[in-house]
Amino acid sequence: MTSAAQPRRDSPPRARDLGVPLDGEPGPENAITDVPGLTVGYTTLVGDEPVATRTGVTAILPRGADLAGAPCAAGIAVLNGNGELTGRSWIEEAGQLQTPIAITNSHAVGAVHQGVDEWMAERHPAAAAQWMLPVVGETWDGYLNSINAGAVRPEHARAALDSAASGAIAEGNVGGGTGMNCYGFKGGTGTSSRVVRAGEQQWTVGVLLQANFGSRRELRVVGRPLGRDSAAPCPMEESDWFEREVEAAGGAPLDAAVPGAGSVIVVVATDAPLLPDQCRALARRVPLGLARTGTTGSHFSGDIFLAFSTANDGALRSRMGTPGGTVETLAHVSWGAIDALCTAVVEATEEAVLNALVAARDMEGRDGHASFALPHDEVRAAFAGVA
Repeated sequence: MTSAAQPRRDSPPRARDLGVPLDGEPGPENAITDVPGLTVGYTTLVGDEPVATRTGVTAILPRGADLAGAPCAAGIAVLNGNGELTGRSWIEEAGQLQTPIAITNSHAVGAVHQGVDEWMAERHPAAAAQWMLPVVGETWDGYLNSINAGAVRPEHARAALDSAASGAIAEGNVGGGTGMNCYGFKGGTGTSSRVVRAGEQQWTVGVLLQANFGSRRELRVVGRPLGRDSAAPCPMEESDWFEREVEAAGGAPLDAAVPGAGSVIVVVATDAPLLPDQCRALARRVPLGLARTGTTGSHFSGDIFLAFSTANDGALRSRMGTPGGTVETLAHVSWGAIDALCTAVVEATEEAVLNALVAARDMEGRDGHASFALPHDEVRAAFAGVA
């Protein structure tokens, strides 16, 4: 098994490189790491002994490793709740998060949660001495990965956190996205960013997502139905693998894989100063970006979105022993001026999905299961001659 904790991108093509005309002004790396101070790390696990392993961990540190325990205003939205994001109740209660964020597979949430706890206890013992509620999201990679084998362990979460860096980051078959599928193609990790200019002010909105959702017939790229017209094989939807496995396990023979089942975890970050309710407003815009790529939101998909602001450092602290009557001041963008940030979320979400699909590569996993990447030539042909 290989365990690669390496966030850097080696400049493979992205959606724009294939001629896809996308709206908005990206940041320098067109990635969530364009938000100042934010870092991303991966642990990627690929091997065939003792079982086929195609999985990993993605870690996001909103303010970097040195400020991993500093709170950020945060909010959550859910399109469909067939999924998990730990720490959600505290974010909804206090409008803040105080730990790193991690994304992995559905059955590894506990191990990754423990790993984040251990890393925080080592790196930030004062924060760990009170309480910690790590934010860990998941999507299901059991088509390619031996999901019940427990390949992801706490040390893999720690390695992802230790590797977190700024700058260009890898996409596709990396980190938590290693074994994921999207629109019947190979999916995985994708990211994008937008610069928001408002008078003399300039902010960045960044998105990172783990794409594991949508049926093949749904995929549209800037309005073009590339999914239903693709020549790429789609065995995940078209073979009877799921029925055979369920029946072999003693389940009802009626059980069948549902096209579009899966999940997507989307993390939105910005350095614009926001209230927690404004973070929730940005999280609610994520489904509009997803819908641009075609999804209608399957009942069997866990579609959960987290947005946070890295502004207002030092505010929103929740510490035991705080003197009564303590007052904090929180700057925020006027509600009447928030539309440009909402637009940025929609645009960056759409592009992050497409970047995940373009970056992904064909993968064979457990029991000969195969997932095929979106063919680059089909994308180029669809937009040939488009300015």
